[in-house]
Amino acid sequence: MKYRTQKIAYWFFASALVLLSLQLVYGFIMGFARVGYDTLHPWIPFNTARAVHTNLLVVWLLCGFMGAAHFIIPEEAERELEWPWLAHAQLISLLVVGVIAIGCYHFNIWEGRKFLEIPRPLDWLVVVNVLAFLANIGVTLWRGTRHTTTSLVLYMGLLFAALLYLPGMLQVDNQTVDSFYRWWVVHLWVEGVWELIMGGILAYLLIKLTGVDREVIEKWLYIIVGLTFLSGILGTGHHYYFIGTPRYWLWIGGIFSALEPLAFLGMAIFAIAMSKKGGRRHPNRIALTWSLGCAVMAFVGAGFLGMAHTLPSVNRFTHGTLVTAMHGHMAFWGAYAMIVLAMIAYALPLLTGRRLWDTPIANWAFWTSNIGMTAMTGALAVAGITQVNLERRIGLDFLAVQKEIEMHFVGFLLAAALFTLGIALYIVHFCRHGLPTDEALSRAEEDLPADWVPVAK
Repeated sequence: MKYRTQKIAYWFFASALVLLSLQLVYGFIMGFARVGYDTLHPWIPFNTARAVHTNLLVVWLLCGFMGAAHFIIPEEAERELEWPWLAHAQLISLLVVGVIAIGCYHFNIWEGRKFLEIPRPLDWLVVVNVLAFLANIGVTLWRGTRHTTTSLVLYMGLLFAALLYLPGMLQVDNQTVDSFYRWWVVHLWVEGVWELIMGGILAYLLIKLTGVDREVIEKWLYIIVGLTFLSGILGTGHHYYFIGTPRYWLWIGGIFSALEPLAFLGMAIFAIAMSKKGGRRHPNRIALTWSLGCAVMAFVGAGFLGMAHTLPSVNRFTHGTLVTAMHGHMAFWGAYAMIVLAMIAYALPLLTGRRLWDTPIANWAFWTSNIGMTAMTGALAVAGITQVNLERRIGLDFLAVQKEIEMHFVGFLLAAALFTLGIALYIVHFCRHGLPTDEALSRAEEDLPADWVPVAK
């Protein structure tokens, strides 16, 4: 039996997809500016578009994570969400803060800190919002009749994400110290605690979709969490190479950055092994496809491409170039966007009662978005390597180099158009399911094969 308060997840998922669409709009504004069509510059300068683009990424992923938690936690704890009204209020307040922040960026009201541009008063509203969310799911877990490793890892990831937001709110005058603590947020989120969130959601999906015993999957989850903390925390050092910190960070950052792909490789092996180990075929194959795709693409983008340019001898030339953008696009897509989309693909038929398991539009959405993102990453890789050689090795002027690599962004825009088509198809598929209903949740498992018994040990 499903729980009525799981319906709240639908509205978080819907909000996440709206914000993702808006993020793509600002991405195209920057892409066209890169090829000389910067006609919106008087109203939306490149730096404003960049700030909105990256901050929308964070907000829509957090919406997706929160939606996943609101769906998973009641089921794992075997009780309804403690305060449903608070979840609705928290979503509305999060969206209001996001809209105000975007308005502030357009009126040039922001903090001058890359990736943490949100004005300081809004920071405190974010803190209150996230505390309300954590209290709601925390009390639900505490009072639940069951406490699982999956729910614990998911909750700890969300809790640490909230705690690690606080260092970014410190006010310091020294730029080196400011950067030192800023990376506690930016790095330890995306290469630390967000991996716990990803691991928790992935474990839940594999339990539901493969039929493998919970104990087996959760043992793997312990290993992945250990690798994440071993490599991710000290891997922060690869951001400290050239900001005025002691030279020992070159060694620490280099060694542990080389170990970071192991956590993502572990996730990829874990997901593929569990899918093969499961003897039964869940009818929602597209959700499993997104789950496996997430594990593989996370290893490629966050693991392999991340390590490829974070070794000190390489990062000396690639730091602050489009090589970083290459890694960033594939990493965020593979590790975090795809796990949110996988969770939506699994939850949506259960919430709405419409079993659109494996429709052509769902499969086209998966393949076109992933091919498009791979091509975007390739275009950024070529542009970034060219930039490194012309600017860092030969010594050409920055603006002259940007002119030389302009054509690579034509290819980038074509790839982005294909990616956007995939996301549009995904959103159309989402809308075709309609709205969630209590009746759908009450018979959520009825359409499964007779021999399929959800593993909930």
